[in-house]
Amino acid sequence: MFSTQTMLTTHIATLRSDLKRPFRLLLCGDPALIVEMRALLLRAEQGHEPSDDAAALLETIAPHRRETWAGDDIKLIVFLGRRGDEQLPLTELTHFRVPILALVVDPENQAAPAPLATPAAGRVERLIVPNLELDALKVRAFPYVAEAVKAVAVPVAQRYPVLREAICALLTRDAARSAMKVSAASALVDQVPILGFLVSSASDLVAISAIQMNLALKIGGAYRRDPELATVWELLPIVGGGFGWRALSRELSGFVPMAGLAIKAAIAYAGTVVVGEGVAFYYRTGRHMSSGQVAEIYADTKRAAVEIAREFFVRLRRR
Repeated sequence: MFSTQTMLTTHIATLRSDLKRPFRLLLCGDPALIVEMRALLLRAEQGHEPSDDAAALLETIAPHRRETWAGDDIKLIVFLGRRGDEQLPLTELTHFRVPILALVVDPENQAAPAPLATPAAGRVERLIVPNLELDALKVRAFPYVAEAVKAVAVPVAQRYPVLREAICALLTRDAARSAMKVSAASALVDQVPILGFLVSSASDLVAISAIQMNLALKIGGAYRRDPELATVWELLPIVGGGFGWRALSRELSGFVPMAGLAIKAAIAYAGTVVVGEGVAFYYRTGRHMSSGQVAEIYADTKRAAVEIAREFFVRLRRR
């Protein structure tokens, strides 16, 4: 079995490799809106400045000149238009197999937009927004952008501080789902007497700890902290808080055998969210969350996570 240090060293090496992955983001459409969008993406956020190469990785293209924007490192195209002109170049854009977000600025349209689909290569997703202000885009557009650049999420977050909140939320959610699945699998094993005896119930403790530490390192990387063992020690008080959630989850599962399956999985999910949000808060503000803030996030997340876990078990039984 790998030692804890070996596990961390592996995570650090993987993250360092991921940080070197190349990417480009392309903008096209209305020239004035492109200028506005570039300025927004290249602005500082809460005292954090964009990287020196951020502007160079944010390219403006002419859709009808596809030979000028070929490359495997392109991860997303953002078309910017106004009401009535959003249809013009999109056919050309779909020839290149990357997700396309069409942002249509219409100050008169205040209706709540429909949820965006998961980004897919060559598919256009249209989103009508009243303006290109940060508050308007953080809620709807930036989560889609984070999904679209998931393969290079940490390098993108390093360059563009305005996207860090959405990217860290994505990393946290994905890690929480992984922790939930590990905890759920362990809870199911515990319900089988022979398997529960042969397989240690503490095995999920190691797996979820690895998931949470990897999450902490990725969020640290998003805030330009070099992935190294010193970073792990810096984050240990935050990640260590997850141990209590997992111990409680096993106790609940033992006291309430069937209902405890969903509860245990939900606690693993919520505990991982606490770690992710706690690490992001630490790097964003320079201080740790208060115990009251942690408890509030945990309680709110656990309530929603119980339903997520129940749906997961329903799908599992159907299979």
